[in-house]
Amino acid sequence: MEKLLWCFLTLISFSQAFGHEDMSTRAFVFPEESYTSYVSLEAESKEPLNAFTVCLRFYTALSTVRSFSIFSYATEKSYNDILLFWTKDEGYNFAVGGPEVLFTVSEIPQAPTHICASWESATGIVELWVDGKPRVRKSLNKGYTVWTNASIILGQEQDSYGGRFDAQQSLVGDIGDVNMWDFVLSPEQINAVYVGGTLSPNVLNWRSLKYKAEGEVFIKPQLWS
Repeated sequence: MEKLLWCFLTLISFSQAFGHEDMSTRAFVFPEESYTSYVSLEAESKEPLNAFTVCLRFYTALSTVRSFSIFSYATEKSYNDILLFWTKDEGYNFAVGGPEVLFTVSEIPQAPTHICASWESATGIVELWVDGKPRVRKSLNKGYTVWTNASIILGQEQDSYGGRFDAQQSLVGDIGDVNMWDFVLSPEQINAVYVGGTLSPNVLNWRSLKYKAEGEVFIKPQLWS
C-alpha cells in the first residue's frame, strides 16, 4: 500500500512539474475554444522588469470573428502586468501594469503573424512590430515596474493571478517562437529575430523553454518553418 501511494504521489508530482525542452521548429496548438486549455511558462529571470521585449508568432482565423488573448503575464500586483490582446474590429491592445494602449489594425491576415512588443519604464515608450514593420510609438505607464513571480499564460487571458479564464477570450490556433528579454531590442535586433535569430533571450527562451500544458493543447511542427 505504501509503495502504491508513493507511486501515485510521484505521478502527480511529475504531471504538475514544468517540462524543459528545446521547442525549435515546434508550436503549441489550441484546436478548439476552451476555458480549460492553456500553457503556463516559467521565466528564467525572477527579477522585476523596468524594460522588456517579447516576440512570438501565432496563426489563427479568429481576428474577424472575436477577440482573443495572445500573451498574458500576471503578477500579484496586476493581472495585466503585461498583456497582448487582439480586440475584434479595433486592433492590438498592449497593457503594462493595467493601463493599455491600442495599435489600430483592421484585421490579421490568415497567415502566420510575427509580433514584437517592447516597453521601457524610463520613458514609457512602447513599440509594436508586426511582421518586421513598426507601428507608430506610443507612451504607456512611465515610471512603472513590472512585478516579480509572474504567472505567464499562452492561450488564455488571466482575469486574476493564474486563473479566471473566459473561453470567449481564448486563442484557437498555433503559437510559437515565444522569446522575451529584460531590455528593449533595437530595430536591427528585432529584424534579426523576425528572420529567425534568437539573440540569447534571458526571460523566456523558446529553445530552452520551461512550460506546463493543460487541457487540449498539442505540440506540432511549426507551419511557418
